[in-house]
Amino acid sequence: MDTRQMRYFVALAETLHFGRAAERMHMTQPPFSRQIANLERELGVRLVDRDSRHVRLTQAGERFLEDSRAVLARFESACRDARLVAEGQKGELRLGFMMHAAHRIVPRIVSSYSRLRPDVRVVLSETTPADIERRLLHGELDAAVTFAGRPFPQLQAVPILTDRLCLIAPPEHPLAARDRISPGDLEGEDLIAAPAAVAAILRAAITRYLEAGGVVPRFRFEPQLQQTILRLVAAGLGVALVPGSICDDGMPDLVSRPLASAPSLEVVLAVPHGSINPAVAPLVDLVRREGAAPR
Repeated sequence: MDTRQMRYFVALAETLHFGRAAERMHMTQPPFSRQIANLERELGVRLVDRDSRHVRLTQAGERFLEDSRAVLARFESACRDARLVAEGQKGELRLGFMMHAAHRIVPRIVSSYSRLRPDVRVVLSETTPADIERRLLHGELDAAVTFAGRPFPQLQAVPILTDRLCLIAPPEHPLAARDRISPGDLEGEDLIAAPAAVAAILRAAITRYLEAGGVVPRFRFEPQLQQTILRLVAAGLGVALVPGSICDDGMPDLVSRPLASAPSLEVVLAVPHGSINPAVAPLVDLVRREGAAPR
């Protein structure tokens, strides 16, 4: 038995006439009648009672009609979903992002993508830049927002925006009163930053900036998570140089200040070459077209 036989039976049940049902299925009546007879034989039950003038469903036929309609509806839905997934209109997209991007960049990208592909389920995974590289290379993520860094032949990088470092400090800190911070202003300051093993690009940018100004950085705390860095700074345990995309007036208990000749960091969408997930291409096109929108 297959879905064709179910469709034949549904046509007969809805018309209660072999000739009209055969016509609906673009068949002549004799082969149509044989299909119904074959279906009853395979099921081992009579689905219709017929005489020279009337056709009516048996109780078994009424139940088979109900179930056949449900099966055919599910089959049509499965076919439609398969086409939509193949077109990138439906399915799942696993998007990783570093915590610096959670403040502004990711919400804008996800919002635009969700309008473009409302039936694609976006699975967000907030993690560290080092973990992003590993998960992309192992196929655990479909795409990720991260810093542009060492090139991998397996990955392509689509530019999103250029970020610049800024200083964050508690409001009562002497540097909070400055209009602009230079490397020399950070001489002897306790710094809080993620270790190089977690955020190599960011750590290198901080170190180069200070050393270029003749300052030997003194890293007091090295938590992995950006949110922890913010909390430690707010607690008065040091200051931090962080991407400008998280520096705004909405940070409680913190003040942000621009840096003189602030180092820049390129933020990109990293995607494996030859991704087989059709939901990825619309995301890449979106980022190429819009980036993360003006800051």
